Amino acid sequence: MIFQTINPTNNKVVKSFDEMTDATIETAISQASIAFNEWKLTDYQTRSQLLYTVAGLLRAKRKELAKMITLEMGKLLSHAEGEIKLSAEIFDYYAKNAEQFLADKILNPVHGKALIRYSPVGVLLGIQPWNFPFYQVARFAAPNIMIGNTVLVKHAMNVPQCAMAIEEIFAEAGAPLGLYTNLLISHKQTEKLIGDKRIRGLSLTGSEVAGAIVAAEAGKHVKKSVLELGGSDAFIILEDADIDKAVEWAVVGRINNNGQCCVASKRFIAVDSIADTFLEKFKTKMEAVVVGDPMDDATHLGPLCTEAAALKIADQVKRAVDGGAKILMGGKRVNREGAFMEATILTDIKPENPVFYEEFFGPVALFFKVKDEAAAIALANDSPYGLGGSVFTQDIERGKRVANQIDTGMVFINHPTWTQADLPFGGTKGSGYGREMAQLGLDEFVNKKLIRVSELSDPF
Repeated sequence: MIFQTINPTNNKVVKSFDEMTDATIETAISQASIAFNEWKLTDYQTRSQLLYTVAGLLRAKRKELAKMITLEMGKLLSHAEGEIKLSAEIFDYYAKNAEQFLADKILNPVHGKALIRYSPVGVLLGIQPWNFPFYQVARFAAPNIMIGNTVLVKHAMNVPQCAMAIEEIFAEAGAPLGLYTNLLISHKQTEKLIGDKRIRGLSLTGSEVAGAIVAAEAGKHVKKSVLELGGSDAFIILEDADIDKAVEWAVVGRINNNGQCCVASKRFIAVDSIADTFLEKFKTKMEAVVVGDPMDDATHLGPLCTEAAALKIADQVKRAVDGGAKILMGGKRVNREGAFMEATILTDIKPENPVFYEEFFGPVALFFKVKDEAAAIALANDSPYGLGGSVFTQDIERGKRVANQIDTGMVFINHPTWTQADLPFGGTKGSGYGREMAQLGLDEFVNKKLIRVSELSDPF
């Protein structure tokens, strides 16, 4: 298998890399295992200093790393710089807070004394996606390295240079050999790796199909897994919403990262009394979106990550229309080289439409008009996914009540689903399980060890 950098702006191959041999993989696992036995004994100050150094290097190399992201997967250059900034903030966050979060928890049992002590579990495997090639790695690696674990990272095939750059940054920061290792390996090699006894946990961000395979394989070997899978976030607009603000965020929520975000706003659900007004304004804003070179600051919407991704989203639109949906705007590939797709709005999508329950991973918005708040909640929950969602209303207490009834891991009021270092991230239903980021990001791959001290008179 060959890993390639293919510029999605023109679909031309830039650079190719061979997959690792089995012998190289064995060396990598062995080094990670040896590194764990030493790293788990280091203090939090040593670990945090490494993460602070990594954050500093990310900031120092921000522009060159951002260009690498844009070259490999087509993200707008300004957004790529923002991703590097966010990644550095994640490393800083855990460097600053992990020691406090992982401090002993004192218990008060009826007899004796006891505490919970947090300790590392071993070598972890992270299977990471292409759509946020630095951020996704940061939220996996930062908390687990602070816990005292070591990490192996199998990154996506179309971002090999980003993957190697992260490993180089760790090396430059002074990380011991084996603490952070990038693996250029195939799916078959990855599956085999899951069964290795030296690897104690797995984290995957990707598709439901990939998640099911990894979870099944991890379960077979009695290993914990964390899965962040797809999403089809509902964006609910109630009758008392600030429509102009809702429209502004609707466009951002749909075309952010060229529409390729698990928590992108994908299903726009407006109550009847304001639906037509919202849709008209939303269409006007979407029509103003400038499609072009992601390196150009004037561009709002760049290419999809690959030609295959563009073909898939175009096929979804066709199947939607064949199933009775209507194209309000867009709906076609852009007439230029590269993996481009027009910003698109589809309406009249019924439950019997074959795409009704699918995730649209591209700049395609699905619009629904419903009778009232209750109908909006019901439609939002009528999805196999449960990652994020949004509610727009000027009555914040009402927004909280609605949010409480939406079956997802995250709900944002008056904002599309978003991410930052100090907010937990994760979903439910077909969107996976477990949490990353914030304090909860330290709870997944850690041994919460009970230590109990008995008194001499202890009846036990």
